[in-house]
Amino acid sequence: MTRGDKVLVFSTLGVVLLMLASMPVRPFLVASHPIALSAVTGSLSAIGAGAAFARIGEGELWWVIVVGAFGMVKFDWLFWLAGRRWGMKIIALWAPGAGAKRFVDRIRSWPRWTIPLAVVVAAFPGVPAPAVFALAGLSRMRLVPFLIADAIGAGAVAGLVAGLGYGVGQHAVDVVLVIDDYALWITLGLVVLVSFRAAVRGFKEDRERKAAARDGNPRS
Repeated sequence: MTRGDKVLVFSTLGVVLLMLASMPVRPFLVASHPIALSAVTGSLSAIGAGAAFARIGEGELWWVIVVGAFGMVKFDWLFWLAGRRWGMKIIALWAPGAGAKRFVDRIRSWPRWTIPLAVVVAAFPGVPAPAVFALAGLSRMRLVPFLIADAIGAGAVAGLVAGLGYGVGQHAVDVVLVIDDYALWITLGLVVLVSFRAAVRGFKEDRERKAAARDGNPRS
């Protein structure tokens, strides 16, 4: 790999690790600092919680939308750059499953002018966004138009979620506060789950290594 490839790989891995590292603290932050959480993670639940707090006078709705949209798009250029540098290999990696691959193939068959529309739609839940962003890079879409289309889609989704949170208001705040009350238990559950999965994986790998070593040694 070239130096640029290495920087891109480690930057993308850093984004993934940041999202994973934020998981245990999200239940706490969604009730106390939802706007900050949405800026870091782009979490739709954090955007909705921030809007619900804005409804009862704790914050501004427009700021919730702006920060939430920023949180959703801030790392998307990495996927665009990956598609530009690595092409279909990385798109196949980021669009797992037959349904996602059919979706990407369908987009590739569309006229080139429709790629910005696909980038806008990629902000909505259920769309394999990294693959679409990489496809935009592969199609030689320039960075500035990509960022504009990405911001439009993120702003639409953030506005929709914030509108729902603002409309529900105090009821949504009450739910958020309940989540905060149980945040410790949620965090402990996540830690136990991750530890259990790691232990099971380690046990399986250890058993496979012992089996391979036993099969490789000649019998006496």
